[in-house]
Amino acid sequence: MKRKLFGFLLGTTLVFALAACGGDDNAGDAPAGDGGDNGGGASVANAEEIYQQNCAACHGQDLSGGAGPDLTKVGSKYGSDEIADIIEHGQGAMRPGIIEGEEKDAVASWLSEKK
Repeated sequence: MKRKLFGFLLGTTLVFALAACGGDDNAGDAPAGDGGDNGGGASVANAEEIYQQNCAACHGQDLSGGAGPDLTKVGSKYGSDEIADIIEHGQGAMRPGIIEGEEKDAVASWLSEKK
């Protein structure tokens, strides 16, 4: 009985970990121009939605952290380009490429304003 319970808990933990930290490759496939921007591409207004879909499971709905670090004041430590580089290449336990292209740049810009 203990072995079955342990197996169940281990399996559900693994499934959650894979799903929570960007395991869904289609999560960022929403049209990039939905945020009301004027140039085509992901807007900063859309950045929070992109964050919620791809990052909040590890960094918290309110940026306060969890499995990943607190991002409430990340802009006081890193600039937009540095944040984009972290998103692109990963850091620590964060896997690279969770968000790409204009969406990555929009989220990086939005996060850099968090001081």
